[in-house]
Amino acid sequence: MELDLGGEQPLYQQIRDQVVLAIATGALREGDHLPPIRELAAEFGIHFHTVNKAYDLLRQEGFIRLSRKSGAVVHTSRSEADTEVWQHKLRLVLAEAVAKGVARAQVEAAYRAVLAEFEHGSSEDAPSQSGRDA
Repeated sequence: MELDLGGEQPLYQQIRDQVVLAIATGALREGDHLPPIRELAAEFGIHFHTVNKAYDLLRQEGFIRLSRKSGAVVHTSRSEADTEVWQHKLRLVLAEAVAKGVARAQVEAAYRAVLAEFEHGSSEDAPSQSGRDA
């Protein structure tokens, strides 16, 4: 995991995004443990509340489970509400591309390339579910 300590994106969001990317690529799988909050904070020299905020956000979004006994564990639950959330986010990203004048072919090529990055890692163990194909 790499953080841009001087970047514009909040550190908790960077941590959240890095974990989601690791899950998508298969670097993190269901049941894997994330580093303890204080350990990760010490590793990057940041306040433990920053890591705690990232982990709490990941928990709220259904990417991890948190418990005092086992810590933070990858748990990729899927629900209809989750589908609506990511479709809303996708709509906003596509709206930004359209508003910036990005050509449809370029948008399609970009999303196909990104999906291709994730196919290997996330599809090996994932059961096939209708409606998941883009």
